[in-house]
Amino acid sequence: MQRRIAHLDMDAFFASVELLRYPQLAGLPVVVGGRRGTLAGDRIEDFPRLRDYVGRGVATTATYPARALGVHSGIGLMKAAALAPDAILLPANFDDYIRYSRLFKAAVAEIAPLIEDRGIDEIYIDLTDVPGETVELAQRLKDAVRAATGLVCSIGVTPNKLLSKIASDLQKPDGLTVLDYADIPARIWPLAARKINGIGPRAGEKLDAMGIHTIGELAAAAPESLIAEFGQHYGHWLTEVAHGRDERPVVTERETKSVSRETTFERDLDVRADRDTLTEILVKLCERVAGDLKRKGYVGRTIGLKLRYDDFRTVTRDLTIEHATDDAPAILAAVRSCLKRVPLDRRLRLLGVRVGTLAPPGEAGPRPPQPGENLRLFD
Repeated sequence: MQRRIAHLDMDAFFASVELLRYPQLAGLPVVVGGRRGTLAGDRIEDFPRLRDYVGRGVATTATYPARALGVHSGIGLMKAAALAPDAILLPANFDDYIRYSRLFKAAVAEIAPLIEDRGIDEIYIDLTDVPGETVELAQRLKDAVRAATGLVCSIGVTPNKLLSKIASDLQKPDGLTVLDYADIPARIWPLAARKINGIGPRAGEKLDAMGIHTIGELAAAAPESLIAEFGQHYGHWLTEVAHGRDERPVVTERETKSVSRETTFERDLDVRADRDTLTEILVKLCERVAGDLKRKGYVGRTIGLKLRYDDFRTVTRDLTIEHATDDAPAILAAVRSCLKRVPLDRRLRLLGVRVGTLAPPGEAGPRPPQPGENLRLFD
């Protein structure tokens, strides 16, 4: 029996959650990003505008009216302000986003329990053994999500994950697209090759240089030419996905490989002049990672540090400790050792902490710093 795999994607998720709180902003260009502040009131004119933003933050998401102006997730807020100066800027509220994420996933699980969690706002669903006609079933899922959250989603249903990921994006927002293999020439091949999840900017540039711009052109390309350009594994994969072939199962359980936290500063920080600020930030990152580990039920042995300099170069250093831990001071002590192995001769724009090599708890961690020990990390 042919599989029925769905990809469900919440539409402009973060921004849509914010519109539940501020329904008066519906239909307006709204960008989510930056730091939290205090609103002067709840009238439209009381909300901050993007043109007034100064800093290094990036847009977490944007409503569809803002996207029509060129604003998208990941764009710098200063650049976004040049494109949409009158757009309303709201701070991100991740506690709410996590709560609504759990609500929509629980609503889907009541109908179709085989779910692969792909992030806070998207899931794959195996509908193969779920009773019901495909379009009606997909609409039931959309209705259940709306009833549980007040939010809309887009869903694509096809024989595999690759095609469903593409299909869910074809009729956004509030889309419902059902495709079969017979629909590939008409619905998939005219799309840009970069619409395939797994073809990034660099591979896209190589394909452009080969005269391959659409998925159809990729499907028509000689497999040996793709292998010659991209290597055996990736070149073969390009041929397969261009023809809509993907046998990956829906994975209902996924092992966490690492836990990390990082932060980008509003301004570049000097290692000496701002060392107290940097120390405070790094301590908090370690505490948050430790809290995440405890909530997820893991301890880890590989502690990693990530730095990004003012020239955008990024360096990482790892240290494997003797005993796995979820203890913030122990993580901090390992990070201190990592810091001794990186150059600190430039201003910093980002700090990050990661814990990997995860396992269930039970092993003792290393001795944490004792009271009175120096915690000024950037001396």
